[in-house]
Amino acid sequence: MSESDKYPMDSGRRRFVKGVVGGATLVGAGATGATTINLATAPAGEGGGATEMMAIEQTGGPAPNGMPQIPIEIDDEGFLKGVWPEVKTETQEGVQIKVAEMNLGGVTYSGEWFQYCGLESYGGIDPQAEEDNFLRSDANPPYSWQSDAYSEGDKLHVDDFSDYKEWGNEVGADGVGKPATGTWRSQESDDTLPIQVIRSERIEQKVQNDEWLQASTQNGFIAWMNKCTHFCCVPGYKQTADAARYGAANGVYCQCHQSTYDPFTIVQELFIARPRPTDSDDEE
Repeated sequence: MSESDKYPMDSGRRRFVKGVVGGATLVGAGATGATTINLATAPAGEGGGATEMMAIEQTGGPAPNGMPQIPIEIDDEGFLKGVWPEVKTETQEGVQIKVAEMNLGGVTYSGEWFQYCGLESYGGIDPQAEEDNFLRSDANPPYSWQSDAYSEGDKLHVDDFSDYKEWGNEVGADGVGKPATGTWRSQESDDTLPIQVIRSERIEQKVQNDEWLQASTQNGFIAWMNKCTHFCCVPGYKQTADAARYGAANGVYCQCHQSTYDPFTIVQELFIARPRPTDSDDEE
């Protein structure tokens, strides 16, 4: 089967691979190379285009980019929340649209970070979506501790990660970080935004000299949108022993095509965010 036949013509996933991060020029572009990106490659719609994001670092395999980080805050009751940018109105090509964007830790944090892999059409990515932003447990978490502590939809709580300095599950080393899988901004939508969160001493150590991490993490917690930038599969941290074969026993590993990521190294990357569909797009 040829690469071009891997997905049918009407598949949004194929369009992502071919048109968003598939080109060698884009893969090799750094944050300073924004002016070299041809914005004509961004299809019409709301938002999208050349976007700089903060991401967990891609360390191996075919994935062209890291996965976008989700800034975290902890509310007064100890529940974990993902920060959603402030919503404002902008004029693009003569049309006023709503965008989610804010300055956070010296970085322009935007909802466009998550406009890839078809997620741009999900209800939770709409800047004005009425969501509570809590990180919630998903239906079938791969970690036994999480299955025992939570039911689907329960809000993740800081107290349940208290043993993060010792936790282990016989994958990689113990004490690297305690993980959970979950969803974000998906309570009022038919679509589910998958996320992964870890609490780790490594984040606590790195935050000391990093303005972005000081603003985007709290109490050693870090989170990201858990969609591989290769073929949009859902990777995992310490979910399978196979990860060790690819140097990711203590990292994030995508079983589908062996892409790997380092959740403790955050990098700034440039990619082409896909536009959110407009009403006219939906009608077509």
